[in-house]
Amino acid sequence: MIVKALSGYYYVKAENGEEVVQCRARGVFKKRGESPLVGDKVHYSITENGEGTVTELFPRSTELIRPPVANVDLAILVFSVTEPSLNLQLLDKFLVHIEHAGIPAVLCLSKQDLEKEGGFTEEAAEAAASVNRIYRALGYEVFGTSSRKGAGIHELKERLQGHLAVFAGQSGVGKSSLLNALVPGLTLETNEISNRLGRGKHTTRHVELIDIGGGYVADTPGFSQLDFGELGIEDLSYCFVELRKLSPDCKFRGCTHVHEPGCAVLAALESGDIEKSRYDHYVQFLSEMKEIKRRY
Repeated sequence: MIVKALSGYYYVKAENGEEVVQCRARGVFKKRGESPLVGDKVHYSITENGEGTVTELFPRSTELIRPPVANVDLAILVFSVTEPSLNLQLLDKFLVHIEHAGIPAVLCLSKQDLEKEGGFTEEAAEAAASVNRIYRALGYEVFGTSSRKGAGIHELKERLQGHLAVFAGQSGVGKSSLLNALVPGLTLETNEISNRLGRGKHTTRHVELIDIGGGYVADTPGFSQLDFGELGIEDLSYCFVELRKLSPDCKFRGCTHVHEPGCAVLAALESGDIEKSRYDHYVQFLSEMKEIKRRY
């Protein structure tokens, strides 16, 4: 598996899990318009100078463009309950992109330690409660963690076993602290890499997989641009779990769930069977998408 890509080199971890071989890719990939990605399962051969050549790419189960990682099978959405305060609209935006990529999502509420020191506002407590209420009902798992106190770290690490995961979320929520808590001693390593490259950690262009013992996490700049450019308007309702389930019951095919008669989603909204905040965000995203399409 390719565990790192940097300056035209691919660092391939051998099947025995021991050695990492520095490889170049065969020119044939370029001719085919293919490009190896971190997370790709590959065949490689060793050249005379002890380096390697990637000779074959195996089919991918998933492919992300930003960050460029293949075979991700779990997304950990990290949102803090306070500092910065929890933004449900942004949470839903991340979920739309992750659902569109076809990757199972797990929610992680970080900075839970602030609750126990009396620095937890009523607003933050309400935000945490509403996430648990709304998103668990939709089938999403919710983990609460505190990197500083080590709370919930073991449970999260267990959940990551056997997976290749990406961490996503707004900046300042403690994604780095969470990774450092999962892999003690990581701080030094990531800072060293950044210093060697002469760039700050957050502007690092390369993607690297961190072995957390039984699983991998892509240490990447994350889902940097959350625009709806690559989504079709009909894709949007599919990316909201509850709308996806209700859509087949709508009177019209291709129903936008905004004004059509016989719309199962509007009926569910009226009866309180779906969460109003989620529906409001859907409508906001829909108008955002229409605006993008008008502009371009």
